[in-house]
Amino acid sequence: MSVVTWTIAPEPVDSPAAAALWRAYYTEVSDRWYLLHEGHRTDPAELEREIAAHAGAELSPPTGQLILARYDGSPAGTAGVRLLDAERAELTRVFLRQEMRGRGGAALLVTAAEDAARALGARRMILDTRSDLVEARALYTRLGYTETAPHNEDPYAEHWFGKSLV
Repeated sequence: MSVVTWTIAPEPVDSPAAAALWRAYYTEVSDRWYLLHEGHRTDPAELEREIAAHAGAELSPPTGQLILARYDGSPAGTAGVRLLDAERAELTRVFLRQEMRGRGGAALLVTAAEDAARALGARRMILDTRSDLVEARALYTRLGYTETAPHNEDPYAEHWFGKSLV
């Protein structure tokens, strides 16, 4: 009997695995928004434009890190962290492929991102999310994040969270 395990490690944002997971993540969150608010999926041209425009360079060293989760060796999810200033890092791109959810990978990704933020010198992690991403909000609350006042003006952000890393 073999044991299936998670492996969590830094990954270049432009690796094939990271690019495929970014595409899956962006497609899911964009489609969820459009289906909820406009009754249709994201226009394919818009999807391609936005995926290319937000390739994730800010999630590269020396001021950021992309973390990739593999389940039994297969790319399954990501979490990104970027240093905002000397004290704060932002958690972003927390994503697991739908078929990988419910297996503990999201908490492992967020914990690894917190460790990466500490290694970058951050003392606090912040993030934003939307109301329809109820799974994300539940995860962050379970992991000790508390809802805060808005820290940005992102038009899609509806909830802001923070957590001390010290």
